[in-house]
Amino acid sequence: MPPAVTKIEIPRWMQLVGLPLVLLFLWTLAGTVSHVVFLFLVAALIALLLDPIVRGLGRLRIPRGFSIAVVFLSFATALVVGAIALGVVVVDQSRDAADRITNYLTVEDGRSSQTDAERDVERLQSWLDDRGLERIQVREQGQNLADSLREANPEEYTSRAIDFLEGAALSIFELLFSLVLVIVVSVYMLLDMGRLSATVDRRFPPRPGSGSLIPRIESALAGYIRGQVLLSLIIGVSAGIGLWLLGILGWAEGMESYALLFGAWVAVAELIPYLGPWLGAIPPIVYALIVDPVSAIWVTLLFLAVHQIEGHIVVPNVMGSALRLHPLLVIFGLLAGGEIYGLPGIFVALPLLAGMRAIWEFFGERVQLEPWKEGGGPVPVEVEIEEPPVSEAPVPPAANVRS
Repeated sequence: MPPAVTKIEIPRWMQLVGLPLVLLFLWTLAGTVSHVVFLFLVAALIALLLDPIVRGLGRLRIPRGFSIAVVFLSFATALVVGAIALGVVVVDQSRDAADRITNYLTVEDGRSSQTDAERDVERLQSWLDDRGLERIQVREQGQNLADSLREANPEEYTSRAIDFLEGAALSIFELLFSLVLVIVVSVYMLLDMGRLSATVDRRFPPRPGSGSLIPRIESALAGYIRGQVLLSLIIGVSAGIGLWLLGILGWAEGMESYALLFGAWVAVAELIPYLGPWLGAIPPIVYALIVDPVSAIWVTLLFLAVHQIEGHIVVPNVMGSALRLHPLLVIFGLLAGGEIYGLPGIFVALPLLAGMRAIWEFFGERVQLEPWKEGGGPVPVEVEIEEPPVSEAPVPPAANVRS
């Protein structure tokens, strides 16, 4: 006989006082030790995502500790190999792009006294003058910028560069320390995941035909990951093919050589909710603007079209079925995550919402609120209904009958 579902009844005083105090305490705790809470949340997400793989290896009679080591080493190896392969492509294409930009900003001997950039500025200024926009002095602004760069103090920029490098080195060290801490915490969580799941099942037996808490959270997170990866691949491939076509058609000079680089960047940036589409469009647009300002218009139109298709077709069909969350709740989660944890909070907001939905559904089957009315049911109300008086209908006069 399956175990009965545990019911938790929350009394009225707890609903009125206890729950608001608990929520206030959790909000204050999240703000006070936000970095620590964020690291543990990320570690919990990693542990819940990797636990199905570890359990699968356990079915092959592989010890759990060894399975965890194999999973982490496999992911680390895949990341290193992928980073090296992508790095080779990035270095080659970045070097080629740097050469193109250098040629664009320098004068070639024996050809002209102007750079390609100066000629494009002249063309843009002539285009504006022909249309009655003489007040927009692109030529003058460009010359002022060039003069300020030539007259700049190299020592000042060197000092700023050194300060930037020192801050970047400190940030990288903090990031590496946080990464190591997250990995250690996630390993401990994976080691105790079976015990935690058994404890939850013992305290809160699942209903017949329904899963326990941990598998529900893992299923919700897996659905989010599948949807997000599929979304990133679709947008990255679409952007890469579009940029390649622009280069082949001659509408964006040299863009066909960097379609793979920019497409990969768009796919990676798409993993960041809401900010990803804008971050992914910046590098190709900036490159097109430097090489040929006219081609930047076509690249911008391409990304506008891709993002419109993404927002109206791809996202509703892919992420809507993966998260099963109301759009307003998704927007609130993204804003709250950004307010508390900044950009990393936006990054983990949706998987946290997916996990919280699974937790809400699990305990929603087991928690009932004590009714506020006495007797635990509806209060009967006696109502006396009087029937309206029945009036006799008037008798019509008899018709005259002739004999």
